[in-house]
Amino acid sequence: MTKTRNIPGFKTTMAATTAWLGLLVLIPLSSIVFTSWPLPTSEFWKIVWNPRAVAAYELTFGGALIAAVVNGGLGLLIAWVLARYDFFGKNFVNSLIDIPFALPTAVAGLTYSSLYGQEGWLGRFLHPLGIQAVQSRLGVCLVLTFVSLPFVVRSLQPVFEDLGTESEEAAHSLGATRWQAFRLVIFPSVFPALLTGVALAFARAVGEYGSLVFVAGTKDTEFAPLLIMYQLEQTNFAGAAAIALVLLIASFVINGGINLLSRWSRRHEK
Repeated sequence: MTKTRNIPGFKTTMAATTAWLGLLVLIPLSSIVFTSWPLPTSEFWKIVWNPRAVAAYELTFGGALIAAVVNGGLGLLIAWVLARYDFFGKNFVNSLIDIPFALPTAVAGLTYSSLYGQEGWLGRFLHPLGIQAVQSRLGVCLVLTFVSLPFVVRSLQPVFEDLGTESEEAAHSLGATRWQAFRLVIFPSVFPALLTGVALAFARAVGEYGSLVFVAGTKDTEFAPLLIMYQLEQTNFAGAAAIALVLLIASFVINGGINLLSRWSRRHEK
């Protein structure tokens, strides 16, 4: 018996997809490898693993991790409210969640630097207390939290909506408190989506550049994409490609983890 495909034209569409992925993704990314290839091994490691670069990696990945964890809690709360309650202005609040998607990242950075600067609306009160939210690690975490929040909310919201209230009401009828129902019934159901959202937020924060240049960039707040720009300003294209290669490898690892989480989430839902 000949096996037939439900969707005709598989070979044509697959070939077109592969061609476009090659032109738009694989070829540009491979150029990073070939640009850094002429560097001797010792020079390569000197560029990508010197104390300055290591500090930049720590801030980039550490700040992204903090932002992702914070958004895990905030996103869980916001998604719960949007999915479970009806209130005046809900559509407006729901649309605000997507602002970081549409807003140019430079605008976000400029807004935060103006708001938390020494003379800003909030900065004028924080600065006398010794809290500096611009050109500081705190500023980096705040901006990264802003740009990556939608990923967690949009990952959790449809899961809460599909979950409904039946299982929660059943738990209450059996004598469970609200906290017990959430911890033992609701949270295990949304946990895979929460992990996926946090991973997506982390990946988004790692690649951020446009907003961070307004709130970071000093000696203690250099982040990895900024080092690439410094190398380009010195016309050291091979050095810039070497640092970019480190971030590229990290991106592959992160995206591989996200795919594994997505598969686990789908198996969990079944």
